[in-house]
Amino acid sequence: MDAAIQEKVDSWLKGNYDQATKDEIARLQKDNPNELIESFYRNLEFGTGGLRGIMGVGTNRMNKYTVGMATQGFANYMKASFPGQEIRVAIAHDSRNNSRFFAETTANVFAANGIKVFLFQSLRPTPELSFAIRNLRCQGGVVCTASHNPKEYNGYKAYWDDGGQLVPPHDKNVIGEVEKVAGVDAVKWGGGESNITMIGAAMDEAYIAMVRSLSVYPEVIEKQHNLRIVYTPIHGTGIKLVPEVLQRFGFTNVHVVDEQATPDGNFPTVVYPNPEESEAMSIGLRKAQQIDADILLGTDPDADRVGIGVKDKKGSWVLMNGNQTAVLAFNYMIEARKAKGVAGPSDMVVKTIVTTELIDEIARRSGINCYNVLTGFKYIAELIKEKEGTENYVIGGEESYGLMIGSQIRDKDAVSAVALLCEMAAYEKDKGRSLYEKMIDLYVEYGFYKESLISITKKGMNGQKEIADMMSAYRSQPPATINGSPVVQLLDYELRTGRNLQTGESRRLACPSRTCCSSSRLMAARSRRVHPAPSRRSSSTSAYIRSWPRPWSSTRRMRSSRGGSKEL
Repeated sequence: MDAAIQEKVDSWLKGNYDQATKDEIARLQKDNPNELIESFYRNLEFGTGGLRGIMGVGTNRMNKYTVGMATQGFANYMKASFPGQEIRVAIAHDSRNNSRFFAETTANVFAANGIKVFLFQSLRPTPELSFAIRNLRCQGGVVCTASHNPKEYNGYKAYWDDGGQLVPPHDKNVIGEVEKVAGVDAVKWGGGESNITMIGAAMDEAYIAMVRSLSVYPEVIEKQHNLRIVYTPIHGTGIKLVPEVLQRFGFTNVHVVDEQATPDGNFPTVVYPNPEESEAMSIGLRKAQQIDADILLGTDPDADRVGIGVKDKKGSWVLMNGNQTAVLAFNYMIEARKAKGVAGPSDMVVKTIVTTELIDEIARRSGINCYNVLTGFKYIAELIKEKEGTENYVIGGEESYGLMIGSQIRDKDAVSAVALLCEMAAYEKDKGRSLYEKMIDLYVEYGFYKESLISITKKGMNGQKEIADMMSAYRSQPPATINGSPVVQLLDYELRTGRNLQTGESRRLACPSRTCCSSSRLMAARSRRVHPAPSRRSSSTSAYIRSWPRPWSSTRRMRSSRGGSKEL
């Protein structure tokens, strides 16, 4: 074993760690030395969104000690940022194994640092955490979740006072403070329990009232209240609020997928608890077919992503991808607000640069500003904050099955998205057609865009190196063609340069590092991304390559779309 790794192992065996942790390290030394190396070869990085990793002992794993040190660093930064103020944080967690334990550990460390803590009494959707931060006027918040990752993972998302995840300069500053925490002895583990307040039903009611206010056509729901809806929470937090929200909207024919209704961190019916994966939606799809439903919806474990299924003109079920769902939602909010007379000249919509430009085209023809930002809803939240008082945010989204409707939360929200998607299905049914037919109409009017998916997983220490090598190769030796289409540009958002691969001409990218220009000025480039998760791409008539300024982990996502051009 490498000497530096052995030194870390020894420090845990000799330090102030519980006996169960030391016993597990001893077991790994004897039975699984390779896993021990993976567990200690690096420190689990507190990245720009927080922590995420496999649960277990060691510096490179999610456990009490890595969570505690991260929280101590975050607490130190908030105390320095808000001197002389009562600092308040909200904390939530999802259905994953150990999520409650990590949430309570986080609460205890914050409280021991003299910070007022509002801890949800049981699991809740991530978007309600964002809402609670704003509702309770907190300076920050944490949700313990690994979103849609496999059952071995857990995570820790950090939020700022606007209800959005950390953005510059706070993200880098918090990372700096976390890195200053020398070890477990520098963490305040307990003694501030009186600073912890449990929250629950009252916050649920406030959040549900907010979601209910987003409805545009309640009168249509009243007419189509019997819309046949199948919903699966995929063993996650959506079960806490989604059925109740649908009932409050006025829907009376909602069928929950029983096999996936109980929150369970082992996710026994799926490999990946991710509505992007057809396998995760398969049980719900079977139920939808059995009852001849109008729409199928599934949310991931922390209920911030939603996938939908609809019937085509032949009655066959089609699972819509994230771009299609986003297009339907954006178009509905733009069209419906205009029809209702509530649209204003300052309305704006926001998407990420990895999301289909069909949305840009719809917005352009509708005379509404569409802004493009870097990948992540925290950048949408940042733009809302920047535009407050001058422009009115309506909806934002990303192709990774995320939507954020209205400005009262600042993170993607599958609970409100489910409700609005069902309202959209009711609206189309009232016209005698389906959401599938509406999607086809939009393609006919604005142009055809197509996406497909490929997933590549690279695990552990070797996987991290392979991913880094792959990205380096894309930067230094980009492919000349992709699926027979010429690659015409390389857009590097880390270096902020664009290069025409046919002429060799280079230029500085016009967009700033985080928030990009509106659609009327955005350079033509089809939406997809490279990102640490399962991956996707498709064919087209020309191509772009992008590189992203975000840390790499053990998996990679490659995406592209078609509508006259393609990216990798």
